Amino acid sequence: MSDFNLSTFSDAIADIAAAAAPATASFATHHRTSTAFHWRDGYFVTAEEAVEAGEEIELTFSSGEAVKAELVGRDPSTGTAVLKPAGAPGAPSLVKADAVRPGNLAVVAGNSDGTSLATFGTVGEVGPAWRSMRGGTIDRRINLAVNAGGRFEGGPVLDAKGGLIGMLLFGPRRRALVMPYETIERAVTTLREKGHVARGYLGAGLHPVRNGDTQGAMVMSLDDNGPAKSAGLSLGDIIVSWNAETVHGPRELIRKLGPDSAGALVTLGVVRGGENREVSLTIGEKPLS
Repeated sequence: MSDFNLSTFSDAIADIAAAAAPATASFATHHRTSTAFHWRDGYFVTAEEAVEAGEEIELTFSSGEAVKAELVGRDPSTGTAVLKPAGAPGAPSLVKADAVRPGNLAVVAGNSDGTSLATFGTVGEVGPAWRSMRGGTIDRRINLAVNAGGRFEGGPVLDAKGGLIGMLLFGPRRRALVMPYETIERAVTTLREKGHVARGYLGAGLHPVRNGDTQGAMVMSLDDNGPAKSAGLSLGDIIVSWNAETVHGPRELIRKLGPDSAGALVTLGVVRGGENREVSLTIGEKPLS
């Protein structure tokens, strides 16, 4: 006979969420309420897409206290934003979790106007490093089998010991995924220092094209002072490769324009007027907008 006790298991889940609650806070924009959590040194992290540009941010802690917060910086490539409240009384920092495997328990903590939220499920997938749609290098692919609403976005994802696996984000079709601890740590370090994470900049508007055997990213516009125009790219050119790696369309090209691409010398394979040629250029740093 199994010695599993459902009541004990239930209390254990609630205890994990309760221990994390003092580290969480909530903030509201005009169309959503999201969660943030204390990273360390008084800095909080949250989902970058939850932060509205130009809006005043007020964090509400589990104690019910509300404090104005400054947006220190945001990194669309990793989905991470850093907030600095005027004060965060008693907010603990969460300890990094051990490595997780598919099937491991995952508890997501949230906050809504000071009220603690919690849900749980399992780690559905653990994979290697990957590159986000905006070119960020993500240290591990971690997808969750968990039912979490929008108020949980930006909240901490915890293992069975209460360790921090990472931050909850939503991918395509609202699939729950984790921005891993290591990726957040790298983004926070840069955002605290610079306020932004550099992104590669080509200076060209692109459109997918498939013409017979040729497919790639067609140049539809060029920034006057951008690297693409300076290197001699022309309207109508079809970019088909990056350092000899095939490019099937703009999405693949944008993924290559991550933080590590700024300043890199690359060779683009281009089809112009039906002829293949190569264009060498130095990737710029995307201007702040």
